[in-house]
Amino acid sequence: MDYLSQHIESLIFTTDQPVSIKEIQACLRDAFETSFKEKEIEDIIIQLQAQYQQEQYSFEILEIGGGYQFLTKGAFHKTVGQYLKRTTRRKLSRSAMETLSIIAYKQPTVKSDIEKIRGVSCDYAIQKLLEKELISIVGRSEGPGRPLLYGTSDKFMDYFGLKSLKDLPKPKDFKSPEEQIGEQAPIEE
Repeated sequence: MDYLSQHIESLIFTTDQPVSIKEIQACLRDAFETSFKEKEIEDIIIQLQAQYQQEQYSFEILEIGGGYQFLTKGAFHKTVGQYLKRTTRRKLSRSAMETLSIIAYKQPTVKSDIEKIRGVSCDYAIQKLLEKELISIVGRSEGPGRPLLYGTSDKFMDYFGLKSLKDLPKPKDFKSPEEQIGEQAPIEE
C-alpha cells in the first residue's frame, strides 16, 4: 500500500495542472498492468492530504479543477507572490480581465455580446486570452453567421484556484454598499 501511495504522490507532484483520479487510475494500470479501484486511490489521496496538512510542510494537496494538485499553503502566498512578481513578465491587462470575467459569467458567449457589455472591440483581449489558454472556443452559436462561442478553460480554473464555476463570486457580492465609492444622491420628494 505504501508503494502505491508514493506512486500516486509522484504523479500529483509531477503535473503542472490538476490530475484527475481517472488519469491516475489509467497511469497506474499502464505502469503495473493491474487495475486499482477508484475508492482505493481516493483513500490514498485523503491520507496524503492529511499528511501534508502537518505544520512542517509548506504545500498541500488540494482538489481543484476536477483533479488534485500540489499547491502552496496560504501562509506562504506572500513569499511566493513576491518571487512570481519578479519572474512573471506580464499580467493580464484590465481589458483582458474584463473580457475574461464576462466570458466566465456569461459562458458560452459570443464576441458581439462581450462587446455590447464592454462597449468596445475585444478582438485583441480575446486573442490574448486564447493564447494564454484561459478561454477556449466551445462551439458555434445558432445565430446569424454562426459566430464562435467562448468559454473558460481548465487552465482558467487552475489560474484562479477554483474547484468549479460555482466558486466564482456571485454578482450580488459586487453590489454591496461598502464597496461603493462616494455618497448616494438624496432622494427628492
